[in-house]
Amino acid sequence: MTWKPHATVAVIVEDDQGRFLLVEEMSNGKVVFNQPAGHIEEDEAILEAVRRETLEETGWLIEPEHFLGVYTYKAPSNGATYYRFCYAARAISRQTDSLDTGIIAAHWLDLESVRNLGSRLRSPMVLQCIEDYRKGRRFPLDVVVDEQT
Repeated sequence: MTWKPHATVAVIVEDDQGRFLLVEEMSNGKVVFNQPAGHIEEDEAILEAVRRETLEETGWLIEPEHFLGVYTYKAPSNGATYYRFCYAARAISRQTDSLDTGIIAAHWLDLESVRNLGSRLRSPMVLQCIEDYRKGRRFPLDVVVDEQT
């Protein structure tokens, strides 16, 4: 059997009030919270996936500013390994109220509210990415070389 890891993107977006953009969504029959995130599609540039997933899941147009890192997670629910390319982005404008299938709502939450979600976070990576961002972790966007761009 061939091992097939999942390549995903996630986006940290903080507003000028210190709140973070999160998505309330259905996953495996449970309501969970996550950053705007999703799979990179075939032949799609990683930064385009960042923009697309955020717009589809939140209705917000964003502009990536920094790369935070690659986070690895093996999901206990399905045994799949996820490689999450996490980025920090600036919110530009709300474009639509129409959200992707499975998305309940987009929320702006302060850090304490995110922490209080506990087991309602989709994975431990959600809070870890925010904490790394708050600690000042930032890399230039060109640290990830993507031949699609």
